[in-house]
Amino acid sequence: MREWLRRHRRLSLVLGAAVAILVALLAAAAIFLATLPGVGDAEARVDAILARHGGRALAPPPPQRLAIAVVSTEDENFYDNVFFNVTSGAGRAAVAAVGTSEDPGGSTIPQQLAKQLYPHGAGVVGTLEEIGLGVKLSLAYSHEQVLTMYLNSIYYGNGYWGAVAAARGYFGVSPRRLTWGEASLLAGLPQAPSTYDPLRDLPLARLRQRHVLDQLVVNGHLSASAADAAFREPLPLRPG
Repeated sequence: MREWLRRHRRLSLVLGAAVAILVALLAAAAIFLATLPGVGDAEARVDAILARHGGRALAPPPPQRLAIAVVSTEDENFYDNVFFNVTSGAGRAAVAAVGTSEDPGGSTIPQQLAKQLYPHGAGVVGTLEEIGLGVKLSLAYSHEQVLTMYLNSIYYGNGYWGAVAAARGYFGVSPRRLTWGEASLLAGLPQAPSTYDPLRDLPLARLRQRHVLDQLVVNGHLSASAADAAFREPLPLRPG
């Protein structure tokens, strides 16, 4: 009986300490978020980017094939809750903070959108600011709105800003008429638009396209045979 009481007391102390740490972390996170700028002007900032580069806004909902391809490739947990995305981003920030050689992985879509729209610092502090602003965007806007703003504000190479310019510039169609082959090629460009430039190095762009199609299979959006068929599609690329 004494041993049971001793163990019970020890467990209670551990749980109490864990709860106290969690409360302190949540309080610190709330204070940190309060120091960051508001995101109510996010859509206006996207419009400003498009106006600066002569682009045209895509209205929600985002085009289905391109949206699925982008989410599968860049942020497969995008439709999970905000807490999951915060912990995922915080884990990458922690890896960066300790300075290990391990690759912390890519940013979430809200975090990438925040990086595009709002000025922030460099290094670990800048990463934490991006995560915090990404959380604010996720709380202030629907998934559909966040994804649409992201597709509108990113660069696809060859002077094409936003999904409308990219779809029309590369293939001469609207984003909603992209085939799986075309959508998977475009979805692979934003991470490195110069490297994967299909007009300059189509074989490398096609390798990236293959990766996007493989992710669509992994996430259950395409069968392996459908992905292979999409990869075999002709790509009617237009000259830049």
